[in-house]
Amino acid sequence: MWKRKTLKQKARTLLRTNYWRVISVCFLAAMLAGAYPTSMTFLGSQASIPSIDRQVSAPFSPEFANSELVSDIAAHFFRDTAVSDFFRSSDSSVAGLVVDLTSTSVSAFFSILRAVNNFLSENWHISTVLLILGVLISFVYQFFIRNIIIVGEKRFFLETHSYKQTTVSTVFFLYRLRCLKNPAWVMFCRSFFQFLWNLTIIGGVIKHYEYIMIPYIIAENPRISRKNAFFLSRQLMQHNKWRLFLLQLSLFGWKVLSLLTLGVLDVLYVNPYMTGCEAELYRELRRNYVLSRSARYEHLNDSYLEHVPSEDELLISKALYDDSNGPYTKISYFAPEQYPRFLFSVQPSVRAVKPALDPSRKYGLTSLIFLFHAFSIFGWLVEAVIQLLANGSLEGVSFLFGTWLPLYGVYGTLILLLVKRLARNPVYVFLANFAIYSVLEYSASCILELLTGTAPWDYSGYFLNLDGRIYVGGSAAVALFGCAFLYCLAPIWGGGFCRLKKPFRILLCIVLTLIFLAVLPLSWLIFE
Repeated sequence: MWKRKTLKQKARTLLRTNYWRVISVCFLAAMLAGAYPTSMTFLGSQASIPSIDRQVSAPFSPEFANSELVSDIAAHFFRDTAVSDFFRSSDSSVAGLVVDLTSTSVSAFFSILRAVNNFLSENWHISTVLLILGVLISFVYQFFIRNIIIVGEKRFFLETHSYKQTTVSTVFFLYRLRCLKNPAWVMFCRSFFQFLWNLTIIGGVIKHYEYIMIPYIIAENPRISRKNAFFLSRQLMQHNKWRLFLLQLSLFGWKVLSLLTLGVLDVLYVNPYMTGCEAELYRELRRNYVLSRSARYEHLNDSYLEHVPSEDELLISKALYDDSNGPYTKISYFAPEQYPRFLFSVQPSVRAVKPALDPSRKYGLTSLIFLFHAFSIFGWLVEAVIQLLANGSLEGVSFLFGTWLPLYGVYGTLILLLVKRLARNPVYVFLANFAIYSVLEYSASCILELLTGTAPWDYSGYFLNLDGRIYVGGSAAVALFGCAFLYCLAPIWGGGFCRLKKPFRILLCIVLTLIFLAVLPLSWLIFE
């Protein structure tokens, strides 16, 4: 029988021994998957990348808060009723605050609500079409990114209990395994069934605790079927739902204290601590379930989460595995105090096993020019997609330089020149990216205001902003974006570019630069 005090002690030990990795993983889950909406709300938005546009503060932020959206929908469907009167009354502010603190703007559900609200307000209009496109994108995002990262976060917590050098990249382990369809489907079913049960209110609370272990079960066995995942979660939580509620209630004081610190404590301590407690609970329940040989226990098949193999066992296993000519024969992912990937129950195809990308590689002049343009264009595309997700329109996307956002290009180039030597320490990389982008954005705002007489963007309504030119949430989001560029995008794009023959590389750089320079005069006239 598990005890709250023991679980808390294990979670504190985990946090103390792996502090920076643990908070980095939770921060990734919050920024990329909206796993902790309360924290990100007080940073300003879920993930904000600035736009060079006078009318829009931050394109990742919705034009209307989720609470306003719910209020508009209620006004349409319950006009001149008690429900409509409630949303117009001052009492609705509390309910609206709860909605905003516990939900994310980038979600399929709220994308659908925006499309419905727009249709009710304007009937069929081009904005409605864009909102429907945003709904489709949000479904893809939730299916293949949000759900996958949430499972990856749980996997990290399960591994790091026994393997002290578990890397932050474990969050993306399902992408490396090329095992996405089944985990995404099971997690989607969990969200869908939870939504239906939420309509009954009490049933939603009960099912929340019944389904709470599903991400951990998938993290252990990504190929488990939907029926088995739901069955095992129900079995693990049988007679434990009330006790888990009491565990969460005992941590409620931390959440209140976090609100008083405007979410900062959430990021630095509360989220990792609470998730650590939950992961330790799963380990305890799983251990007891497997030892008792209960129904379908064989699907909890990752014994290495409990049993850390000795060096001799690993050498023997590796030798036997090499004889099988498997995908890890030439490239081993094993490292001391890390989970032995080559013994995982799910193995990728041979073509999926590739040498690790080198973020510290050298880039020549033509490569830097190409990557400047590539990151400028990619930044614009990301901003456009997120704007569609948040608002169902492209009004907040800058067309100042066509489909280029040179602010991103300069930022990416500076990362490659100044930050890549810190690549072995992701925390330092993130902090350096944060500082570089903050200085760069602040300088760009000052220069554009000096040239045009008008501030190009205004973040004065955001938490921890500096003169309305930069704010913490936006810089943090783009710093994370820069990490992805350094560790993944730049090596892949740069490697592909270098495989071209030298004349083609030079020609491509010239063409991209000429197009960019050609749109500058027209863009400046529009801006003026």
